[in-house]
This record gives sequence, structure tokens and C-alpha cells, in this order.
Amino acid sequence: MKLFYKLLLYFQKHGYYVCQRIADRVGIRAKVVRISFMYLTFVTIGFGFAVYLFLAFWIRIKDVIYTKRTSVFDL
Repeated sequence: MKLFYKLLLYFQKHGYYVCQRIADRVGIRAKVVRISFMYLTFVTIGFGFAVYLFLAFWIRIKDVIYTKRTSVFDL
């Protein structure tokens, strides 16, 4: 049971970040984005989860490519 809670905590800590970034970009609350993904997943039998994973992957790649540099000398 402890493994289940560790896994749940991991997904809550890292998985919700995708919804938070999407919500910040669009300008809505993160709760609305999370609920939308849940409804999309139930209605389309898993397609919403696939979209969520794709967006998480895309955000991760974007963060790796576009790193913020504080000055010119950080190259």
C-alpha cells in the first residue's frame, strides 16, 4: 500500500505540472484543465490520457531546447 501512495504522490507532484502550465498559457484555472482531461479520457476511452502524455512530452522537450539564460555569458 505504501508503494501505491508513493506512486500517487509522484504523479500528483510531477503530473499536474502539465495542467498548470497549460492553464497558465491559456489564462484559466488549472482545476478546469484537469477536469477537462478527466472527462476527455472517460468519453474517448483513453484518448485524453494519450493527449496528456503528448503534451507532457512536448513541454519537456521545449524546456530542454529553450533554456532561460540570465546573461550573455551563460552560453
